[in-house]
Amino acid sequence: MLPLLVVFCLGVFNFAAHKAVLESGHPMLAQVPWLFKPLGGRLSLVVEFVMLLGAMIMAAAGSMGWAWIYFLYSVLNGLSAWLISSGRV
Repeated sequence: MLPLLVVFCLGVFNFAAHKAVLESGHPMLAQVPWLFKPLGGRLSLVVEFVMLLGAMIMAAAGSMGWAWIYFLYSVLNGLSAWLISSGRV
C-alpha cells in the first residue's frame, strides 16, 4: 500500500511540474513534436497520466522496481522542470 501512495504523490508532483513547464512560455515549447501540440500542449498531460496509471498499477501489484523507476523519472522530471521554468536552459 505504501508504494502505491508514494507513486501517487510523485504523480501529483509530476503533474504540477509539467503544468509549470507548459505555462512557462519557454521558447523550447515551440519545438515540441506534433504529437504534443494539440490542445495547446495539453495532450502531453495525457501521456503523463498514462505513465502514472501504469506505475500505480504495477506498484499495486507489488512491483517495487516500477515504483523505483517512477521515482527516478520524477527526480529527472523535477530537475528538468526547474531548469526550464527558471530559465536556466
